[in-house]
Amino acid sequence: MVDPSVSLAFPGAAPDLAAAAQAWLAHLAVERRASPKTVEAYGRDVRQFVRFLAEHLGAPPDLAAFNALKPADIRAFMARRRSEGLESRSLMRVLAGVRSLARRLEREGSGSASAFSAVRAPKVARTLPRPLAAEDARALVDADSRAGEARPQWTLARDAAALALMYGGGLRISEALGVSRADAPVGAVDQVTVRGKGGKTRSVPVIAPVRAAIEDYLALCPHALPKEGPLFVGTRGGPLSPRIIQLAVERLRGALGLPDSATPHALRHSFATHLLGRGGDLRSIQELLGHASLSTTQIYTAVDSRRLAEAFRSAHPRAR
Repeated sequence: MVDPSVSLAFPGAAPDLAAAAQAWLAHLAVERRASPKTVEAYGRDVRQFVRFLAEHLGAPPDLAAFNALKPADIRAFMARRRSEGLESRSLMRVLAGVRSLARRLEREGSGSASAFSAVRAPKVARTLPRPLAAEDARALVDADSRAGEARPQWTLARDAAALALMYGGGLRISEALGVSRADAPVGAVDQVTVRGKGGKTRSVPVIAPVRAAIEDYLALCPHALPKEGPLFVGTRGGPLSPRIIQLAVERLRGALGLPDSATPHALRHSFATHLLGRGGDLRSIQELLGHASLSTTQIYTAVDSRRLAEAFRSAHPRAR
């Protein structure tokens, strides 16, 4: 007998499909070690798909109905989501979610994913990352750039240290704020272990100026930081919200006259682009960024080529 709460988690689905979808989400979270945000997004997309099917088929879909779907049914759902304003990138995620469920059922011998595989993902225009110029990146992570802000000195030092770690090591904001006090790169410790997407860990070297910024923050921090707790904390001593760092960058962006593309994540792009521009090896940069595929890292070669072309056009006397 299916737990009634499972059906409530997937309203509009028959009990057997709801139970299968719930088991799939648990598989993503536990066995595949997908991030909580990925699990949440996939669950939301499949719930929307189930609700659409209930309307489209005229009855709550069960496993048999799900497995009998045709490509036209899936395209109808995609068209509905498109008409509701969903953009191509989000539609790709939606299709990936329902495909993932179908493939899970196929592996368990409960159905076939052929209809889902037959639907083409929407085309997404590939946009290049927008790194900052080296001097702008340095200004963004410099504690002195915040000297005029009416906030406690320790929070200014904290923001500068967190951003310096992101730029100096190519970290995502979640990775930087996930570093524990015990793993803080200070003193003679010149590397930090971070947990990236999918729970994968990697070791990243930390240069001396970044370690100095973290040491300055720790010297000013009024809170006792237990070793097992986070390195970066909020005003009450709890885990620091990424939104606080994002707001800090927004304030500084205006003061420094930087474009809207100057975000915490742009520091990660800047790290990769600047390293590549100084002759960094692409494979090494892939490992530092924690990219699963080299093709993901290769986009920075296009960024570097574009910057070189722009420099040529602006400086070469025969370029105009």
